[in-house]
Amino acid sequence: MLPFLVAAMAFLAALALAGWIGAASLAQHWQQGSGSALTVQVPQPKQPAAQGGGTRLGRVLELLVGTPGVASAHALTDDELADLLHPWLGSDVQQLALPLPAVIAVHLTSADAELDGLDRRLNEVAPGTLMESHGVWIRRLAVLARSLQACAGLALLLVAAVAAAVIMVATRAGLAARREAIEIVHGLGATDGYIAARFAGRATMLGAVGGLAGTLLALPVLLMLGRLAAPFAGGAVTEVSATGVVGALPPALWFAIPGLPAAAAAIGYLTAQGTVRRWLRHLP
Repeated sequence: MLPFLVAAMAFLAALALAGWIGAASLAQHWQQGSGSALTVQVPQPKQPAAQGGGTRLGRVLELLVGTPGVASAHALTDDELADLLHPWLGSDVQQLALPLPAVIAVHLTSADAELDGLDRRLNEVAPGTLMESHGVWIRRLAVLARSLQACAGLALLLVAAVAAAVIMVATRAGLAARREAIEIVHGLGATDGYIAARFAGRATMLGAVGGLAGTLLALPVLLMLGRLAAPFAGGAVTEVSATGVVGALPPALWFAIPGLPAAAAAIGYLTAQGTVRRWLRHLP
């Protein structure tokens, strides 16, 4: 039963590892996207601007487009604003009597773009204009990512501990079943290292086989989860091709997954060695 139990542990470890790397990848993508975006609200957008000609909205757009570090500035249409307000106000948002400010989605050339004084210049041409960065959301995403990674790391440690406990119990059962033969061989001069190596080699092989089986069983589940999470990372896997399958998971996960069978084998070797040596010390 040892390979089957190790396979189950490797399956859970693969899911925890995917959660660790996936949370980090998604958080990094969201932080980059949010860090390079601003939201500007212009109250009374159709009123004349305080400086220059045109409306308040038009002057704000001109100022934004001409600012170094701003890649694009798009004023949301009434339909787009209605879509944003639907979750809170329902489908009757078109009948709202209160005047709504114009909302401009601003995309920066990079998250580190310098925009010193932009807020002041916007208020000069259109007093009351609000410029909101997404720093609060970035910090919340960072906290969420760290929390998910902590949970995934704790799950990995728990899985490794359970796998070591399973191997230890199996090794002790093998020792108990072969006690008389071990006592004879030990009495004839076999060293503790020789006996431990025999059990450790067996546990290493079974651990590697179970780890490989569990990892292979986890791959279809990971690919399915990767395809589901692709839209949240700014893309989607629509092709059932080799490239599409590989792209469904973060590259770091492809490098980490092959290490699970090796980790299972290492846990088997170290646990069996320690268990056998400790058991041999109690022989008469």
